[in-house]
Amino acid sequence: MTTENPPLAVLVKGWPRLSETFIAQELVALEEAGLTFEIWSLRHPTDVKRHPLHDRLQARVRYLPEYLYQEPTRVWQARATAQALPGYAEAYRIWRADLRRDPSRNRVRRFGQACVLAAEAPAEVLGLYAHFLHTPASVARYAAIMRGLPWSFSAHAKDIWTSPDWEISEKLSSQHHGAAFGATCTAFGARHLQQMSDDPARIDLIYHGLDLTRFPKPPQRQWRQAQDPLKLMSVGRLVEKKGFDRLISALALLPAELDWHWIHIGGGDLGSQLQDMARQAGIAQRITWRGACDQPEVIAEMRASDLFVLPSRVAADGDRDGLPNVLMEAASQLLPILSTPVSAIPEFITSGTHGLLSKDDPKALSAAIQSLAQDPQQAATMAEAALQRLRRDFGMDPGIAQLVARLGAMLQGS
Repeated sequence: MTTENPPLAVLVKGWPRLSETFIAQELVALEEAGLTFEIWSLRHPTDVKRHPLHDRLQARVRYLPEYLYQEPTRVWQARATAQALPGYAEAYRIWRADLRRDPSRNRVRRFGQACVLAAEAPAEVLGLYAHFLHTPASVARYAAIMRGLPWSFSAHAKDIWTSPDWEISEKLSSQHHGAAFGATCTAFGARHLQQMSDDPARIDLIYHGLDLTRFPKPPQRQWRQAQDPLKLMSVGRLVEKKGFDRLISALALLPAELDWHWIHIGGGDLGSQLQDMARQAGIAQRITWRGACDQPEVIAEMRASDLFVLPSRVAADGDRDGLPNVLMEAASQLLPILSTPVSAIPEFITSGTHGLLSKDDPKALSAAIQSLAQDPQQAATMAEAALQRLRRDFGMDPGIAQLVARLGAMLQGS
């Protein structure tokens, strides 16, 4: 159980979020390791369901004004309080410099939320920790400057690859009130951030890993025969970087003699567009769109499937996956994996050993699916290797211990 006013404030985009189990897993583990904190969320929840993991968290959750106009009295009172803080003038100066380069409503909202955070966070707060290097880290940085506190962040994928270089560099610079430290969950991302920091030691590679105690033991699989129907599944938001448009095109190229069905789990803005695409390709009857599901539903589907497919790619705006936890979740259930060599995915999956990594074009994906369908024993062997890799190299505990040490040092001012 947390103390009345814990020393750490944790900023997140929204709480709870079904698509961000890696954050929930980390925060529950930090709490169980003895760290006390409050969660400050920039947005209210939009998901109807919750993972069981969310209910394990004891920390108090507080919500900042999602849009400033919705809580004008709270915002103006907070700004008046913030203006009396010793670092307000410096925070305002930095924000104005940021606003000149990014004259957006979002940038204005970030400063208003920072004023509320700086004004309302208990006096006992000694540091701030933000999940994601873009908006949450900006709010944390402005508020930390106002209060004269250290701040830190955990970076993941989109926040690294779509944030402007000037903003990342300043958030990693001691001359611009940068972060005390930053954690990121892939070696690919860590190298990039270390190159942009005035002190590479400021950046830690901390894999999320997987808390295997949250998952059932893998099933005693009856591996399918080559002539059996192929049950494919994917978990991921329906957004460009997940590549599901190319997967639909790949599925349409599968030979008529292959009996298959694909189940997709997740929400996203491209849902209607992708369903139309499947209808036009004549394969809609072979696809089930499950929408957002909680963790037990996801695991049940993994245990009933033959192949997990995640055709990640780099989006037009540069957005891309990091190392999706869902790949490790599939491995935990001995489910063979087909993905792509994008970003940090090869840090977990060596193609041909732990799964197959295909080019993300439809012909290559279709050929990879056919290869695995025709050789179930190869798929089984790779699934066994992925499970062993997960158990050996991607457990959660080492990363949590590293993060606890970093956060503890920040709160102690060392």
